[in-house]
Amino acid sequence: MPTDIATLVIFCKRPRLGQGKQRLTRHLAADDVLKIANALLDCTLEDAANWPGPVVLAVSEPEDRRWGETIMPINATCIAQPTGNLGDRLQGVDRQLRQQGHQRTITIGTDAPALNLNTLFDIDQQLTHKDIVLMPADDGGVVAMANRHPWPPLTHLPWSTATLGDSLAQACIREGLHLSHTRSGFDVDELHDLQHLQYALQADTRPARCQLLTLLNHLLPVIPAGSRITPRHNMPPK
Repeated sequence: MPTDIATLVIFCKRPRLGQGKQRLTRHLAADDVLKIANALLDCTLEDAANWPGPVVLAVSEPEDRRWGETIMPINATCIAQPTGNLGDRLQGVDRQLRQQGHQRTITIGTDAPALNLNTLFDIDQQLTHKDIVLMPADDGGVVAMANRHPWPPLTHLPWSTATLGDSLAQACIREGLHLSHTRSGFDVDELHDLQHLQYALQADTRPARCQLLTLLNHLLPVIPAGSRITPRHNMPPK
């Protein structure tokens, strides 16, 4: 499937009560966390619908493929992730897509609505002369990971830790892959991430983002006074 635009791959876990973003339940009711998870997914699908290249929705469970097919934009296909840890799943999906002819892929989750198409286009442009492009997360992880070369072994990387980003970069370098980074971003795991997101979306006119901001404005005032923090500033490009 040769294309001039990279394939956008969305790793997706179906929002369910009591599943996903559970660290937020320390501050918000479980049904409110579910609303946030659904709103985050809507934001990702909003960009997927506007992506000019192929889109692949990779659901976490095989039984969710039918659900995934009902929500994906018209230009998308839905596949199931293989079993294993996140590294195994990423590598398995990448292998499957390469067998189908996808040459450049940009992989994101559904929890980084501050992402925009311009950033994704910039990543795709970098992929024309780099093997790997990573968008670091402020917490040490990654917001987006893109490749035109198969990934190095990912199974034993420290997933969901503050050293993941550096460990992934070093694994790529050890394989002799040409690597670049974009400016950093953030995803949503904790309460302070929602607060940063509330700030970041103030001037965002994308409809799903506007709906998410309305939801955050409704939910966050119930957080105890004194828990708000100042806006996060992006790190300079590496």
